[in-house]
Amino acid sequence: MPTEIILPRVDMDMASGKIAKWYVKDGDAIVKGALLFDLETSKAAMEIEAPASGTLRVVNATIGEEIAVGQVLGWIYAPGEKVEVAASAKPAAAVGAPTAAPANKKDISPRTNGAANGLRATPLARRLARERGIELGSLTGSGPNGRINRADLETAQPAPKPAAATTSVAISAPPEAMADERVFALYEPDSYDMAPHDSMRKTIAKRLVESKATVPHFYLTIDCNLEKLLAAREELNVRAPKQGTGAYKLSVNDFVIKAMALALRDVPMANATWTSQGMMRHKRVDVGVAVAVEGGLLTPILRHADLKSLSELSNEMKDLAARARAKKLAPREYQGGTTSISNLGMFGIKHFDAVINPPQATILAVGAADDRTIVVNRKQEVATMMTCTLSCDHRVVDGAIGAALLNAFKGYIESPVRMLV
Repeated sequence: MPTEIILPRVDMDMASGKIAKWYVKDGDAIVKGALLFDLETSKAAMEIEAPASGTLRVVNATIGEEIAVGQVLGWIYAPGEKVEVAASAKPAAAVGAPTAAPANKKDISPRTNGAANGLRATPLARRLARERGIELGSLTGSGPNGRINRADLETAQPAPKPAAATTSVAISAPPEAMADERVFALYEPDSYDMAPHDSMRKTIAKRLVESKATVPHFYLTIDCNLEKLLAAREELNVRAPKQGTGAYKLSVNDFVIKAMALALRDVPMANATWTSQGMMRHKRVDVGVAVAVEGGLLTPILRHADLKSLSELSNEMKDLAARARAKKLAPREYQGGTTSISNLGMFGIKHFDAVINPPQATILAVGAADDRTIVVNRKQEVATMMTCTLSCDHRVVDGAIGAALLNAFKGYIESPVRMLV
């Protein structure tokens, strides 16, 4: 049987994507693992490989067109396998448009199994539906002639289970945003230009609304003295190799990443994620760092950040940030993480509150360093200070735990030699 080529889900928030480039065309012979097409999502661009060897037929996707996840893009026929759709077949309709049935009403779908009970579905889709408690009749298939496939099951929700006898806390739905009609009515028609939302902006809006509506945020703020850190940074950079694979140049942000990672290691109760089944206690510290990109932001993840040296973190962060701006990150490089850091100090922002990036339970907002008058041993002196605010998910991190985490972070920032051990 021919192998379907579908638009894959490469991101947990992905609902659609665009084909940026086809490496093959209808009728070409391809081998498994060869480049098939370039896929663009709201967060990344990546190369998709052929799932099988054979001949590509009936390419059903246009470059630059928004295509839903699970959409069948074509089929790969094995050598000697009969091609049921002629190469001169009518070009595929636009994604989402109904496909006209052939005059002889013959099913031209490469796979014809799975039509029991009046529903067209692959055997795998039927098995997954049974395992997940999903009613096939409630789904609309994205395969040929409306056939339900595995991709359709990935976005489906299981049927609601009977209410348990235990007491539950009712959470009211968040209020609806102001309707577009009401917004438009407030402004003169010729007083603005409309810039359509791209996929990244839609994803950011969706996730942040969900975060503020479902995650009970609270905030803790602390001031850190940077005098020792700045001196250590200067000395380390003077001694650092300037060329070769071991070269590095440390920034204040590199120290912030390392200090946050070590603080989470020291306060493991804060290195956790809320789930309805229980508290997920993470065994490692993976720190996400917000990077501004065109049209939004991405948060690449530094894995095992507590175990890496400052120079390793610095060079890895530079590489991740560059590839984030070029949209060259793989999903595994920006998904997950056990905390995040958002640093707006380079923009002169002294203090702000960041929104938690679920499923993480904390995010550290870092402000600009500036000279302030402080009191040390009852004497005034001027020092370079930095204000940091920790946003906490109160379901996971209580006030005392959040305070312990922030004080541990401050301890490393103000005694940077501890980060070198």
